[in-house]
Amino acid sequence: MADMLNVKDLKVHFHNAPEEKFAVNGVSFSVKEGEILGLVGESGSGKTVTAMSISGLLPKNRADFFGSITLDGSEIFQCSEKEILSILGDKLGIVFQEPMTSMNPVMRIGPQIEEALRVHTNLSKDERRQRALEAMAQAELGEPEKVYKKYPHELSGGMLQRAMIAAAIISRPKLLLADEPTTALDVTIQAEILSLLRRLNMEHNMAILLISHDLHVVRRLCSRVAVMQQGKIVEEGLVEDIFKNPQHPYTKKLLDAIPTRDRKLI
Repeated sequence: MADMLNVKDLKVHFHNAPEEKFAVNGVSFSVKEGEILGLVGESGSGKTVTAMSISGLLPKNRADFFGSITLDGSEIFQCSEKEILSILGDKLGIVFQEPMTSMNPVMRIGPQIEEALRVHTNLSKDERRQRALEAMAQAELGEPEKVYKKYPHELSGGMLQRAMIAAAIISRPKLLLADEPTTALDVTIQAEILSLLRRLNMEHNMAILLISHDLHVVRRLCSRVAVMQQGKIVEEGLVEDIFKNPQHPYTKKLLDAIPTRDRKLI
């Protein structure tokens, strides 16, 4: 399988940080077509900055970037802002952590889901609406016709996250970047969202890069995992190999934090 995403020696330095301090410091990994890779680490490890760099959404006037990020043949750091927007509307879909803060509170759900089509296609209003309803159904949003007309505050957290996923997949991207997509949800809804992402991956051969601090979530969804600490990848491998035989002390620490029947979090 070919690489859908290839990150090579990525370094990110914020302008307001000390000269020697890199938020991301020499990160390299790849995601193959149809693969689900987990990028895991605690807050401040650099995983979200890595994700924002991949999406091209991290402003260039705030940070310096080094290395290479290639998404389906496009070198992100060489793309103009217009080209980045085109990639976001075609090759890359993004699901953010907090759907309530990511969606416009005064705009109905349907038009927000359609936005990528409105910007990047010549589809008619009726065609965009139909594609939105189809994406909502794919995201397992019940009664799409009714939800289409609702505002964000009228939906539960789980429904909002499904609406975000519908917006991310409406343009049928080749890679879905999911940044902590289940953190704000209860355990039952979390399991449903993970099951939905797995189904989208299998049915559409959609590659997924899952950003998470939770190895338990990564184990349920991903085939491979890269562990980040202090801006670097300290361990990478098949999920089951990492769980059975972790090599790095930080990975062992993350695994020890997972509750079990014998070891519950207080």
